[in-house]
Amino acid sequence: MIVDSHCHLDFPDFDAERPAVIQRAVDAGVTKMVTICTKLRLEPQVRAIAESFDPVFYAAGTHPMSAADEPMATVDQLVRLAAHPKFVGIGETGLDYHYTADSAEVQKQSLRIHIEAARQTGLPLIIHARAADDDMAAILTDEYANGAFDCVMHCYSSGADLAKTAIDLGFYLSMSGIATFPKSQQVRDIFAAAPLDRVLVETDSPYLAPPPYRGKRNEPSYTVHTAQVGADVFGLPYEDFARATTDNFHRLFAKAA
Repeated sequence: MIVDSHCHLDFPDFDAERPAVIQRAVDAGVTKMVTICTKLRLEPQVRAIAESFDPVFYAAGTHPMSAADEPMATVDQLVRLAAHPKFVGIGETGLDYHYTADSAEVQKQSLRIHIEAARQTGLPLIIHARAADDDMAAILTDEYANGAFDCVMHCYSSGADLAKTAIDLGFYLSMSGIATFPKSQQVRDIFAAAPLDRVLVETDSPYLAPPPYRGKRNEPSYTVHTAQVGADVFGLPYEDFARATTDNFHRLFAKAA
């Protein structure tokens, strides 16, 4: 049994066969999936998917790459959404300077709003970080000093220093298909250095399909392929790694437990 802690089941890539995609995941041993809303105006559609399928939970926030183009979220708005029984996380939010460095200040403002919502709700913050390691480490450290919150660094592929900052703050790192790519040894090394009890697994589907599906559409059933690589990284049988990461998920996403 394994959990896909981060996917995007509302994306058009799945429109033609969403029920079949979810059933394939269940058949593969994926007991739970968290589908992520990246633009709050789309929250009703994402919520409807979670309501329609027992294994599916959801989270919502404003993706950093959309922060300058979408209305700024408010803490009250996020707190209200969190009242739904299948709403289990705040985000994804974060910083992305790879394509959208010009909106850095707006992204920082949005991130701090999401952090406060995570504090108030007690739900975990879901962070997207790309090409922004120093600012991300500084904001997470500064905000944590102002009041504790839980957090997962989703699809982790940033540097070792940011990973250490996250672990030191008590946060989690989530392993995606990136960790399975041949050229991603640095990412595997970062996970190997992390405590096993701080590791989650995800697909980020429809993106980043692991081998043997690389280059094709990813889907939650492929979580097992990333988890097999994770088991190898930690020198564990697959079953032990799957059990550990599932336990970690339930500890962090306690509302989904």
